[in-house]
Amino acid sequence: MSRVVVTGGAGRLGRSIVAGLREAGHAVLSVDRHVDDDPDSAQADLLDPAAAQAVMADFAAEAVVHLAAIATPFSAPERQIFHTNTTLAYTVIEAAIAVGVQRVIVASSPTVYGYGSPTGWVPESLPLDEEARTRPWNAYSLSKLVAENVVSMFAAQYGDRIRLAAFRPCYVIAPEEWRGALTQQGHTVADRLADPALSAPALFNYLDARDAASFVLRLLERMDSIPNGETFMVGADDALAERPLADLLPAYHPGTTAAAAVLTGTAPAFSNEKAKRLLGWYPEHTWRNELVRPADVQESAAASQHGGTR
Repeated sequence: MSRVVVTGGAGRLGRSIVAGLREAGHAVLSVDRHVDDDPDSAQADLLDPAAAQAVMADFAAEAVVHLAAIATPFSAPERQIFHTNTTLAYTVIEAAIAVGVQRVIVASSPTVYGYGSPTGWVPESLPLDEEARTRPWNAYSLSKLVAENVVSMFAAQYGDRIRLAAFRPCYVIAPEEWRGALTQQGHTVADRLADPALSAPALFNYLDARDAASFVLRLLERMDSIPNGETFMVGADDALAERPLADLLPAYHPGTTAAAAVLTGTAPAFSNEKAKRLLGWYPEHTWRNELVRPADVQESAAASQHGGTR
């Protein structure tokens, strides 16, 4: 088992990845700007190269999973988002190399494809995979594409001295959100299904946070046997929608009718085939099995109350 530093470990995605790594037997240090009640956590300003090196060296890290970032588009001034996210990626990888870390995984984003552009967006084909053209249109999506290029640069510079990879996780749904906890957009998963307009901006993509954790685990295990500097698309095997995307996408993204025609049934707009082929990773969770709708919660509560009065 490895000693793994997870940057941004206190975040929505970070908590599940930290938990998954620990359950698999890894020693994990969660590093964030704000330390929670996790005893195996540390506070550090990872924009500071000396601080980044120190926290990795003190923990004797063998691997780093870099999640720390301004995680939502337009949640801060554009220049700040770009500077923070790109500097974090560069500084964390540079620090990892300096202290002898063997493996680094960096979180990117599907937003690098450029969907939602105010000037229009029409993909050449669907589903989107790692070979699809990228066209970021805001500071967040551009910063994530730069982070991928930082991974590629260090892989080219250092070769097999360090193994690096990036991944593009779809819209992350934490376990508690299946039961009605609010998502990062302030509504519930049930709301996203009931109103397609809520999921349409993200092309109806999603990923259970536990599947993100299993992907990171598998990637850590297989990094020595795959090409260095690879990027992976990581998402569920279906779309977060009750109707086929062949019908839904053209309604919200004009010009996508031809490309979306291949997305029959429950097919998603994003392909995880590369992760399946190179890593043998498969997502296990789907909204069809995980979602607890409000009516189900009410029925469960009513049944429990009735049973308790007998």
